[in-house]
Amino acid sequence: MSMNSTPNGERFRIGIFGCVNSGKSSLINALTGQDIAMVSDVRGTTTDPVSKAMEMLPIGPVLITDTPGLDDESELAERRIERTMEVLSITDLAILVVDANRGLCKRDEEIISLFKKEKCPYLTVFNKTDLTKEDSPNRESLKSLKAGTGSFDQRLGADDAALENTKETLYVSALLGDGIDELKRAIASFDLQEDPAYPIVADFVSENDTVVLVVPIDDAAPKGRLILPQQQTIRELIEAGAFAVTVRDTHLEDLMQQFEKTQITPSLVVTDSQAFAKVAQIVPSDMRLTSFSILMARHKGILKASMEGIKAIKGLKDGDRVMISEGCTHRRMCGDIGTVKIPRALKKINGSTLEYVFSSGGSFGSIDDLKKVSCVIHCGGCMLSEKEMKRRYKLCERAGVPITNYGLVLAAAGGILDRSIDFIPYE
Repeated sequence: MSMNSTPNGERFRIGIFGCVNSGKSSLINALTGQDIAMVSDVRGTTTDPVSKAMEMLPIGPVLITDTPGLDDESELAERRIERTMEVLSITDLAILVVDANRGLCKRDEEIISLFKKEKCPYLTVFNKTDLTKEDSPNRESLKSLKAGTGSFDQRLGADDAALENTKETLYVSALLGDGIDELKRAIASFDLQEDPAYPIVADFVSENDTVVLVVPIDDAAPKGRLILPQQQTIRELIEAGAFAVTVRDTHLEDLMQQFEKTQITPSLVVTDSQAFAKVAQIVPSDMRLTSFSILMARHKGILKASMEGIKAIKGLKDGDRVMISEGCTHRRMCGDIGTVKIPRALKKINGSTLEYVFSSGGSFGSIDDLKKVSCVIHCGGCMLSEKEMKRRYKLCERAGVPITNYGLVLAAAGGILDRSIDFIPYE
């Protein structure tokens, strides 16, 4: 997979934070060498978090998010700050941008406290060094740093405790490009690749195993390509030295007959969740069977919580509200899994008449929103990072709302839940 095709869920996420007019947008443009973020002398030009997926050398594929100033005092300030906090919760590396002429202010120190609370690695970057005034109390510090006589941990405008545990403090001019290369090297020095909770399939297949991947081709399937979990599973099987045999659900029975004739026994069948019931009727009961959605839940470390959530479905009552959430946005089709098939499966499992609310993309909702529902059913989250999926599950936990997974719901509705997970190791 090329860097340009790397999904956002697998990119290193860099969040740019700071007060209004500290130069956050200018810094992004300097880092990327592109006019990605709008720059203006008007306070509060950035009014909502704006993300850009790109390649940043020497780092690789990243997702950079520019956030509104956290000292915004407009009528929408509270909502903007809430959105900024949502960005922080899924950020791999935070960059605090400080106006070097002003130095660290109280709000900057509060932001650093938030970084520590979220256990998010961060860099502190003093920007606009080219504008430092002759009478600025920081000017001598900046001059000594440029001359190589100062420490990069030297404070500007506040006590030393504010920068405790900061990996590095840097001084740059986004306008002139001074210090930008040093900043890139500092970003690249972080451990950019966090190991997932589990592989997708590699730990329970062996070299030369045959694995069948069932991929329906219907109106909901993307034209001319496989969806991300299918691509990732194939790649992992190839790396494991296994044979990945991909087939449409309409041709699965023919394939199984061919296997029987040639005395080939697949070690595993993985299906799209929407075809679970049909595939289960074709695949022998002694053959391992699961879904891409279930594998992705384990891959992101949320299968255990999802299994707890599936138990709550039977307790739903008439009139209870269920949130059905998808991590990506797409055009709803006739027979859509979220709006049609999942409600149908819940009716089969529970029998109650339920009310539904839907979310997609980044609009998962707050704890207050979640408290208004009795259960959340989430997609496999292939387009979301592990950190974001765990954040959503944590929000549900804090709201006291059970959450589970599309694949588990469809497996339960088809009476094959135990079969779909009994061979999968997870904690």
